[in-house]
Amino acid sequence: MTILVTGSAGHLGEALVRQLRAQGREVRGIDIKPSAFTDHVGSISDEAFVRDAMAGATGVIHSATLHKPHVATHSKRQFVDTNVAGTVALLEAALANGVGAFVFTSTTSAFGAALSPALGQPAAWIDEDVVPIPKNIYGATKIAAESMCELVARKDGLPVIVLRTSRFFPEDDDSAGVRAEYSTQNMQANELLYRRTDIEDIVGAHLLALDKAPTLRFGRYVISSPPPFTRDDVGALRADAAGVVRRLFPDVDALYADKGWKLLPSLDRVYDSRRAVRDLGWQPKRDFAFVLDCLRRGTEFRSPMALAIGAKGYHDEVFEDGPYPVHR
Repeated sequence: MTILVTGSAGHLGEALVRQLRAQGREVRGIDIKPSAFTDHVGSISDEAFVRDAMAGATGVIHSATLHKPHVATHSKRQFVDTNVAGTVALLEAALANGVGAFVFTSTTSAFGAALSPALGQPAAWIDEDVVPIPKNIYGATKIAAESMCELVARKDGLPVIVLRTSRFFPEDDDSAGVRAEYSTQNMQANELLYRRTDIEDIVGAHLLALDKAPTLRFGRYVISSPPPFTRDDVGALRADAAGVVRRLFPDVDALYADKGWKLLPSLDRVYDSRRAVRDLGWQPKRDFAFVLDCLRRGTEFRSPMALAIGAKGYHDEVFEDGPYPVHR
């Protein structure tokens, strides 16, 4: 019962391997970089490497990817080779080995331009029914990889679950304007209202998806901390998000003042993860209400797993003007 985890040197891959090991399950980590959580070093675009790594696996969690932070530093061809061809190599090897469940880590970034309503329009309510409009090579290749997953599930019978995950990385925001206005913890607490999940909850969703895949056969799910809002709030959230939050959490200003934090004045989107809660049985712990409970108690809102893994960055070099170069 060996679970193959791709991207085991990355944030999510390490977290998955940590959790599977803690549960006493057989896990095999692969990555292009060596790490304490990587058993085999190689590229998922190398079909021979993938075939060897897949031998004996009963389940796959495919989290390896080139990310949005790589858009300015990697070519479109590199994105296609890793995110699309690499995924196809894994799907084909999984089929050849009779793997019983395949979980693909996608991203809410794949929704692209659908996440940014025009000025004066309500916030976008984002669930699985929203049609993606990719706006960069990262989103385009993740959508292409999702389509290959769906094709293989439908045509070849491989049980596949696609998880479109929201933000869970601990690094500073890539926007200089955001970094100037909000501390990292303040911004990440705010994001739990509408576009963030703690990595411990992300891992939980992946392991549930692995267990549910044989029954569901195929599914695509938004994975983000459940928002406290409803669809009726989208207009007010774009015009006065802080006012909506104050209505729902009357003591938020006092709790934030003690930390020197502030709320966001406007939200452009809200991720709705109710389908994952319903179908996968996902019960994330760390949402915005949890943050406020931690502030009342004076405790850390980030999970022990998030703190243990820490910030990894996405490049070997360090950039002076932000956590990574931003592609415009």
